[in-house]
Amino acid sequence: MTETLFRGKLVRLAPSTRDDAEVFARWSQDADFSRNSDTDHVRPHSAESYAEHFGLGRESPNAVVFHLRTLEDDTLIGFVAIHSIEWNNQAGVLSIGIGEPSYRGRGYGADALRLALRYAFDELNLHRVGLDVISNNAQAIRAYERVGFKHEGLLREAVMRDGQRHGRIVMGILREEWEASR
Repeated sequence: MTETLFRGKLVRLAPSTRDDAEVFARWSQDADFSRNSDTDHVRPHSAESYAEHFGLGRESPNAVVFHLRTLEDDTLIGFVAIHSIEWNNQAGVLSIGIGEPSYRGRGYGADALRLALRYAFDELNLHRVGLDVISNNAQAIRAYERVGFKHEGLLREAVMRDGQRHGRIVMGILREEWEASR
C-alpha cells in the first residue's frame, strides 16, 4: 500500500481511543521511556488518568496529537504531537515517543517523524517545526538528524538525571529544508 497523509511505510497516524489508556499507563512505568520523553519529573499514571486525558472535547486548537500504530498488525507503539503551534508565525513544536521497547531502534520512529513532518508542512501549512532533546539521548538525536533537523542551540546543564547534568539540544527544520529532503 502506498504512503498517504496518515500512513507511512511502517506506521500510521491514528486517533487516540479510551482503549489506549492501559497501554499508556504501562509505558508511564518505564522510566527510560518517561525520562527520555520529558524533562519534567516522572511518575507512573493510572489508566483512569489517561482515559480522562483522552476524553472527547479536549482537543486544543494549538496542538495535534496522534497515536502511532503499526501497519503490520495495528499495535499501538507510541505517539507523536505537533504542539505549541503559533499560527501567526507558522511554527510548532514536535514531540514523539516510542513506548513499546521492542519497536525502538527499528525505523518506526523515523517513519513516524517523516509522517509528522509531512502533516505539519503539507496539512498545517507550518513554516518551522522545532523540538528539544536531552543531550544524552543519542538515538533520538540521530533520528532527528536523519529526517533533516538542524542543531540550533544548547541549553547547558538544563536537565538533571541520576546526579548528572545534561544539556537540552534545540533543533529545528524549515519547510524548504523538508521539501529539499523529500
